[in-house]
Amino acid sequence: MTIAWGGICCSEPPCVSISLRKATYTYGNIIERKAFTLSVPSQKQAACADYFGMASGRTENKFEKAGITPVKATLVDAPYPEEFTMALECELMKHHELGLHTLFVGKILDVKVDEAVLNDKGEPDINKVDPFVFTPFSGGYYSIGSFVGKGFSIGRGLCC
Repeated sequence: MTIAWGGICCSEPPCVSISLRKATYTYGNIIERKAFTLSVPSQKQAACADYFGMASGRTENKFEKAGITPVKATLVDAPYPEEFTMALECELMKHHELGLHTLFVGKILDVKVDEAVLNDKGEPDINKVDPFVFTPFSGGYYSIGSFVGKGFSIGRGLCC
């Protein structure tokens, strides 16, 4: 599925959080399997990601219809798309119903990154990964902008 709300939520242990509605097919899969994968599509794959968010795995094989290859994760019982350049394998740690959405926290057990998007230090290069974000205000997908400054550095010496 495609999520609109998610991100890193802890550095030790490394964890991500995602929020989704209880009515989704994915909700039941995460509860049953106690695991999920989180993949990062590139801007070229935005239409595919959008489709994954609109269609339900209850009624159709989204991988097949989108022409995407499902890969069985190594450490968790969940697939990820082979064509997406990054995938996180996550073990469900906690979940909490917030209202319409449930917040899931997953401990990152493994990170898979296509070598083609790595920089010379062996780290993911954001420009090569070419991710995008969704904004609920306009309902649109947007590219991630250019470098602004080094985190935990550009604010030194300023007071607010």
